[in-house]
Amino acid sequence: MTAFDYKTKHGENFTVANIGKLSQLHHFSFQLPSRVIEVEGKLFIKQIVDLTSCEISFNKLPAKAAIPFYHKHKQNEEVYLFLQGEGEFQIDGEIFPISEGTVVRVDPDGERTLRNILNEDLVYIVIQSQANSYKGHTILDGVAIDKKVNWVNSV
Repeated sequence: MTAFDYKTKHGENFTVANIGKLSQLHHFSFQLPSRVIEVEGKLFIKQIVDLTSCEISFNKLPAKAAIPFYHKHKQNEEVYLFLQGEGEFQIDGEIFPISEGTVVRVDPDGERTLRNILNEDLVYIVIQSQANSYKGHTILDGVAIDKKVNWVNSV
């Protein structure tokens, strides 16, 4: 799949994109700039939906596969949200199980890698943003609008 295969809609205050079924993530890949390694099953969506505060990627690691390197970040912490499958995550030499519903946060300096231990895909989302940049609380940032909800103009 190429950048032209997903559908996007832009409005004044939003962008909506459909990247397709998660089972089709193997069509996407990412070339690491610092190594001669292509990571299959990875789709970054920052540019697709015009993100300004974080990077999000959808990921699929095939059966019994592993990320063949450790990595860390200069500024960004990462949050991994596991949607399907089972595996093991390693941070600074500590190994722990991961499965559907597991959430892992890693500081920028944490040396990390992961592997799939099943004969099915390991599917997960990674969100990265600058460490210590969020100073508020979600509920305090939201503002209720005194307006009746109307679904007449639904898509």
